[in-house]
Amino acid sequence: MNVDMKPCPRCDSPYGYALGQSRYACPECYLQWNPEESNTNVTPTVVDANGNELVNGDTVIVTKDLPVKGAPKPIKAGTKVKNIHLTEGDHNINCKIDGFGALALKSIYVKKG
Repeated sequence: MNVDMKPCPRCDSPYGYALGQSRYACPECYLQWNPEESNTNVTPTVVDANGNELVNGDTVIVTKDLPVKGAPKPIKAGTKVKNIHLTEGDHNINCKIDGFGALALKSIYVKKG
């Protein structure tokens, strides 16, 4: 069996697989790209716990209790977070939560609301 794979231009995963004749997808960071196009303008794609793509300004819901350093209580599951801002890195969502202030969250702990 001949499987056509290319490395991901964003995360360098060697498992980029063909989606069709000219598109590839990365199973690790969910990037889709065309290898014939210039990869210099690759924009980060952030997905929630369910695989839905997030954009700046979205409202998300926290999926599990999250402890906060220095806070007496965690952020409870079900907390709605409005007007998120996406960033690069491990904690890829910047937001403000009532009672906690400005925080950075990981997208794997939220779902699009």
